[in-house]
This record gives sequence, structure tokens and C-alpha cells, in this order.
Amino acid sequence: MKLEKKVAIITGASPGQGIGRGIAMAYAKEGANLSLNYYGQDKEEIEVFKNELENYGVKVILTEGDISKEETAERLISRTVDEFGQIDILVNNAGISSLSLVENMTTKTWDRMIEVNLRSVFLTTRQVVPYMISQKSGRIINISSQTAQKGAVKHCHYSAAKAGIIGFTKSLALELGQYGITANCIAPGPIETQLMDTVEPEWKDKKLSELVIPRFGKVEEVVPTAILLASDPDGNIYTGQTLGPNSGDVMM
Repeated sequence: MKLEKKVAIITGASPGQGIGRGIAMAYAKEGANLSLNYYGQDKEEIEVFKNELENYGVKVILTEGDISKEETAERLISRTVDEFGQIDILVNNAGISSLSLVENMTTKTWDRMIEVNLRSVFLTTRQVVPYMISQKSGRIINISSQTAQKGAVKHCHYSAAKAGIIGFTKSLALELGQYGITANCIAPGPIETQLMDTVEPEWKDKKLSELVIPRFGKVEEVVPTAILLASDPDGNIYTGQTLGPNSGDVMM
């Protein structure tokens, strides 16, 4: 197992069909103990999800709360250290999506997008970095989006937040490489998740016509990238990179 005895924190790891769930399942299968953050989900569903993960023989702890708030990030990290004594992997996955033209967008809508999709990445990373530096090792994996690289109509707020993640990650890689810590992004294209339910049918039709591989991706086609970046030796010399499982929507 590629992640046996590792400890991974994953934000936005809900029991739905999203990327966070997919990464949590894949990591559990590879032997990683998990510290999961969730917000707004039914507690019974979360417990069922926890039991499902623990069937792989790993330990799972849950921290509820809005990860864009400092107190939630602090509680998530401190609980992980208290429970496991180490943090090997941080996956910043928590995110929201909405549609609005800039001319119609409220400041509240803009601010909330930046808080959840970008500020949360800073908050959790700031808390984790001292522990990884003390270990002289660590993997930070931030979930961005192909819209960060090419933009999208009615997604200015989302694209800005996701582009911010890429810039943050590159600078973070430069700061932390000397300590044996890597920082990378995954920038998926359109993926069949619950977030896709917020997208207008017309947008979906147009996007499908643009894709080199003419279909939306599946969660299970994204999560191997998260395993690669977290694994030794597979991901050892990836840092400051943005990997794009995106059906050819962006070619770098």
C-alpha cells in the first residue's frame, strides 16, 4: 500500500460524490489514516462514511466546521496532531461554486467564494507547515480548477479563487522545498460531481463541444493524481506543479 502509516488531512470530505470523498476512499485503500473536515452534512451520513473508510483498517477522525474560519482550521490541525502525532499529507479540497455575471454579483457572493475556496487553503496550510517543517517532510495538495487557467463565463469569482490557489502553491513550493515538503495543485476539468448540478444545461452542452475527450471526467479518474502526489517515490520530485486531469480542456 502506497500510503501505509501516513496521516492525511482532507478538507471538504463529505459523503457525497465529490472529489473529497473520492480522495478519502482512495487514501484509505492505500493505508492512510484520515483526519476529515466536513460542513453542513447530515451527521448520520458522515458516520456511515466514516465506518465505510474504517473497513479498510485505517483510523478516521472527523472535525465539523466551516474551514474558512480560523478556529475551524486550528481545531482540525490540533486534533490531528493530538490523535496521530504527525501530519504527512494535507489535501485542501473544500470548495463551493455559483454562477453570476460580474455586473450582477454581490460583494457577499464574491467574498464567500474567496473565503471558502482560497482563504481556507491559507488557513489550513499555515497551521500545518510548522509540523511538516519539524518532520522535514510533507505533501500539500491543493485542488484548483481548469477555470483558473482559462476562465469561464459567470465564473469570475470562482476562477479568481482557483487561480489564487495556483499562485499560492507555487510560492509555497519555493518556501518549503528546503524542508523536504512539496506543494502541488490538481486542476480538474469538468467532473461529474454535485457541484456540476449548479451549472446550467447550456453551459454543459457548450463545454462538452470544447473537450478533446468529449465527456466530463469521473471522480475516480481524478483521485489517482492525488495518490501520485502523496506517494513515495512516485511524487517525490513534483513540486510547484499544476496537474490537469481535464479531458484536454487545457493543454500546458
